[in-house]
Amino acid sequence: MHWRAITRLFGLLLLLYSLSFLPSLGVALLYEDGQSQVFLDAFMTTAALGLSLWLTNRHCQNELSIRDGFLAVALFWVILGVVGALPFVLGLHLALTDAIFESISGFTTTGATIITELDRLPPSILYHRQQTQWLGGIGVIVLAVAVLPLLGVGGMQLYRAETSGVAKHEKPTPRIRETARALWSLYVGLTAACTLCFWLAGMSAFDAIGHAFSTISTGGFSTHDASIGYYDSPLIEAVAIVFMLAGGINFTVHFAAFHHLDIRYYARDPETRDFVLIFLGGALFIAASLYWANTYADAWSALRHGSFQVASILTSTGFGTATFGTWPLHIPLALVILSFVGGCGGSTAGGIKVLRVMLLIKLGIRQLFQFNHPHAVLGVKIGPRAVSEDVLLSVWGFYVLYVAICLLLTLAMMAAGLDLESAFGAAFTTVNLCGPGLGEVAVNFATVDDVVKWLGIFGMLAGRLEVFTLMILFTPSFWRH
Repeated sequence: MHWRAITRLFGLLLLLYSLSFLPSLGVALLYEDGQSQVFLDAFMTTAALGLSLWLTNRHCQNELSIRDGFLAVALFWVILGVVGALPFVLGLHLALTDAIFESISGFTTTGATIITELDRLPPSILYHRQQTQWLGGIGVIVLAVAVLPLLGVGGMQLYRAETSGVAKHEKPTPRIRETARALWSLYVGLTAACTLCFWLAGMSAFDAIGHAFSTISTGGFSTHDASIGYYDSPLIEAVAIVFMLAGGINFTVHFAAFHHLDIRYYARDPETRDFVLIFLGGALFIAASLYWANTYADAWSALRHGSFQVASILTSTGFGTATFGTWPLHIPLALVILSFVGGCGGSTAGGIKVLRVMLLIKLGIRQLFQFNHPHAVLGVKIGPRAVSEDVLLSVWGFYVLYVAICLLLTLAMMAAGLDLESAFGAAFTTVNLCGPGLGEVAVNFATVDDVVKWLGIFGMLAGRLEVFTLMILFTPSFWRH
């Protein structure tokens, strides 16, 4: 393990991240909300820590191995959670556990929160909170490798660790630096478009920027306790649905469509097609259920709230116009199932991902067919492409680990004092990066025990790092050589 090279990398990344406190400092000065010293202290502390780590290891030029990359990615998300918590500790005087939970929830784009009375928070704290999700959405590591190769730090290993899974070798461009730049440009462009649409739909400029940050990142933090429901605006909800779905689509598909100015790329991609069909089917089912159960008096209201909640949960955003935990019991269960499906691979959404679900279904169908035709040799395809058995085995292994983590977290949270509904809600919402849960955590995590919060932090990291990147660190063979 190249510890000095990893430490040098952390120093560079912390120096870069320290710059993200400056916009929050600008907001504090603009609104005169009394938090300017908080963000100045956070900037100086993070920059000093990064500079010290880099200076003491600046002559170490070792290229990171794949193993180093996995460790660096996992550890840096933890470090980000700690330094990102500084404004919550210094400005809101939150306990360390609460501050780190809020910060990790932001960077992992989960949207689970322990903060209440958001409408009374200083604007600069709200901006920082929204910004953590925007940075986490694209992946701080992937963003950083756009410039790290210029500083002598290899980036491909980090890219592979950050995007482990079926689509980990699919990149818009052949070089990692160009890939990161392409993703960055696309991400910024979508954020700008979302901001403009929210503003034109009736949000203030501040709220439009903050909600665009959490919509494109599919994070779900809001500047109001009532979330998107604060505005009670069908137009704002429609804008949110469009951009939440955009955040849930594979960014390589976005890149191809924008690069060639051809929207047919969306229709040609099997995963995107199935993702849209799942959304449409889920929205119609939930809307029909709400109308049938007389939860809403008219079909339009049922469709409006049902389609919004399906888009929010399917993309793991977590915005709300209503508390779905109070709806007829089969509807929260249907939404939980959708949260496990999640968005597309290569998107900012959480969940198992549509591509993996497609492959799992095809595996099940193949197995059923082989019961009747035991000597048949059958392949699995996604569109015209055959999927190798290694990839199928990886998908199956991912699914087993994913479900096992959810079940074990549920058990551990029950042992920490939660009832079954709340424990299951806390487990699925953190691992699926979803935000709202069930029972005691239907709205926030403010009242749960600190042990539950730390378990939730683990679940959020596991979900954001796609299970394998985190769990490999717990295998003895990883540390043996």
